[in-house]
Amino acid sequence: MQKTTRAALKIYKARKRKNKISMALSMAGMVFGLFWLVWILFTLTINGIEAINWTLLSKATPPPGSDGGLFNAILGSILMAGTATIIGTPIGILAGTYLAEYGRHSWLSSATRFVNDILLSAPSIVLGLFVYTVYVAQVGHFSGFAGALALSLIVIPVVVHTTDDMLKLVPDSLREAAVALGAPKWKMITMISYRAARSGIATGVLLAVARISGETAPLLFTALNNQFTSSNMNAPMANLPAVIFQFAMSPYADWHRIAWGGAILITLSVLGLNILARVMFTQQSK
Repeated sequence: MQKTTRAALKIYKARKRKNKISMALSMAGMVFGLFWLVWILFTLTINGIEAINWTLLSKATPPPGSDGGLFNAILGSILMAGTATIIGTPIGILAGTYLAEYGRHSWLSSATRFVNDILLSAPSIVLGLFVYTVYVAQVGHFSGFAGALALSLIVIPVVVHTTDDMLKLVPDSLREAAVALGAPKWKMITMISYRAARSGIATGVLLAVARISGETAPLLFTALNNQFTSSNMNAPMANLPAVIFQFAMSPYADWHRIAWGGAILITLSVLGLNILARVMFTQQSK
């Protein structure tokens, strides 16, 4: 009996020791990661806050040594991100609806989910190169439409995944009650499923917008850049990520300052969208 107790106590102490080691390593990893994150945010804030002023928000990108801002890049980013969201959101919601409501257990749904997961993790530069090949090279010029198309390919898989997950969380009893009352399936989906999952679906859309806000590689292949203010989506268009890349690689101090200002604008925008998405998701789960 004593031998059994001692053996059990020995095993308990060994497990406790391993648990402490695991906890210590986990905490060390967390502190290591947070250290670099805080350092990056601190550096960005210190350098970016100095560049935030009315000129940055109201004037177009300047030549070296001149006074200017990022208005044309901000306008271009808003237009392309908005167009990409308008293109990608309906497609993503409809595809997610099919996966969750019509073909939940079919082979086509399984294949679609597999391909969608691949697209979720696909490098954005590959999507930009694809749009360059099928659109830009065919029409012979860069454009805001091409940039929006590349960004929409990033929006779609995010919205598909979120819509599928949120609709599957809706209790089947609600669907059965609607069908029992004689409602056709399309009406049950629009009046019951969508209403129950609308906060979660909206959260997915916001997360998709937050993701495309800082994408640079697809826009270098599609929208390129434009030093002047333009709302013509069928021509090269300025955008914040491309301008930040160009100005940060330049040898001019005034361009570096503007690049820091653009970087903090994108960071604050993405932070705000993520906070809003978290709040909406919390309300959905309640």
